[in-house]
Formats: sequence, structure tokens, C-alpha cells
Amino acid sequence: MPVTIEAGRRSVHVSVEVPGTPQEVWRAIASGPGISSWFVPTAFEEVDGTPVAVQFNFGPGMAPRSAITAWQPPHAFTVQGDGWGGSPPIASQWRVEAGADGHCTVHVINSMLTEVADWDAQLDATAQGWPAFFRTLQLYLRHFRGQPASLLQLVVPVAGSAAQAWQALCTALGLHDITVGQPWQARAGVPTLGGVVEYLSEDPYDALLRLAQPGPGVAAFGAFNYGGQSMVAINVYHYGAQAQAALERERPRWQAWLATTFAAPPATPASAAG
Repeated sequence: MPVTIEAGRRSVHVSVEVPGTPQEVWRAIASGPGISSWFVPTAFEEVDGTPVAVQFNFGPGMAPRSAITAWQPPHAFTVQGDGWGGSPPIASQWRVEAGADGHCTVHVINSMLTEVADWDAQLDATAQGWPAFFRTLQLYLRHFRGQPASLLQLVVPVAGSAAQAWQALCTALGLHDITVGQPWQARAGVPTLGGVVEYLSEDPYDALLRLAQPGPGVAAFGAFNYGGQSMVAINVYHYGAQAQAALERERPRWQAWLATTFAAPPATPASAAG
């Protein structure tokens, strides 16, 4: 995805059309419960009723906090936080654009406050990651709009390449030889999971399912390489009045299943002392 270059700033711009009024879409992208229902667990900090900071929890040790530098409900807000691994500061604008026929367009612009190209690959990787979450946002607003949500978020390292990790995950779950629109049920031995296939891809490795079992929700599966290590990722969003109860019931089942299905990759032996 091309990087836009402006004075003192380099940015990438992604967008998606979603169902809902501007107010409904704003709640989904500009509140802790809303963002947590399709992205990652998110909390806003407020002072006198005005949001001043937001924290996105991507997993253990990955919960960056960003200051809110502009707040214009129900249209746009901007956050700015520390960079990644020594990169320049990062600013992100989230914006809702009203459309026709009960739809809106959500825009996200991620910017680095720099004039050098050293971090363009990271910006591009960020832009490439948004569409998978946007597909979940579309499903949430189309089928589960406004419902309480909880998120089971699991990422584990596996041996082999990302392609091998994806094949192993598909085999374990029973995701081979399925098509979009097809009813699907996880194979025996997997925690209860069933619904309709909404999206499949092998570039990147992604599958998205709208769930009826163990309750209303969305399941997203993926495999990727992070810093030379292959990983498999499972996100299960539970919706409705029983969302939190479902999370507490299903989390230990999935943790046990992952522990037995994907053995930890062997540690790299330390170099012998000279």
C-alpha cells in the first residue's frame, strides 16, 4: 500500500464501508466496548467526561497507551503515541463519513512524524493488517450491532513456516475444502464451534466465520511470521447477554486445545563458548 509523503509526516490511509448510521458507527469505533467488539480489548481514559487517552491491548506486554489529541464526535478523533521499537511517534486519525442507504465509510490514517523512509515497511504492514479487522467490524455492525461483546484472544508460536502453520491449523480445525457461504462445524476434539464461512484467504492466511455455536459471535483464524517466528492466531468474539460467561467458559478449553495441538517449537541452542 503506497505511503503518502507530506512535510514532516509519512502516512497510510485505509477505509471500509460498513452498515449503520454515523452515530452507530461512531459508537463502534470511538468507545472501549465498541472497539473491543471487533478489534482488540480497548479502554478509554476520561477527564470530566472527555476522552483524553486510549489503550489498545494486543496481548501480554503489548498494550500501548496513546493520548487523544483531537475529539470531534460523531465524526473523528486523533491519537498520538510512542513509536514501535524506536520509531518516531505515531499518530492515528479515525473518521466516520456518512454515506447513502444506511451505510458509512470508516477511515483510518496511520502517520509517522518523520521525513525519512526508514519506517515505511512498518507503516505498510500496519495498513495490510487493517482489512482483517474491518471484515469483523462489518459483520459486527451487520449482525450484532450494539450487543455486549467479549474477546478470546490467543496467539501461539509454532514450528515451521507460516504456510506450514496455516496448514496445521486448518487440519486441526477442519477448515480444508470449505467455501464461503458454507455451513461449518469444527472437527471432533476442538472446542464447540460452528457457523457460516464468511471469508477465506491464503494471502494472507485468514479465515472468518460467523458463529451460531457455542453462541452468537465471530471467529477469526490466521497464521503469520513475526520476527522470524511462525505464529497461529485465534480470535473468538462472543456477542449478546452471555458474552462474558461464554468467554470464561471457553477460554480454558481453547488454551488446553492449543497446548496439546501445537507443541512449543524447540529452543535454539546457545552457541558454545569459545
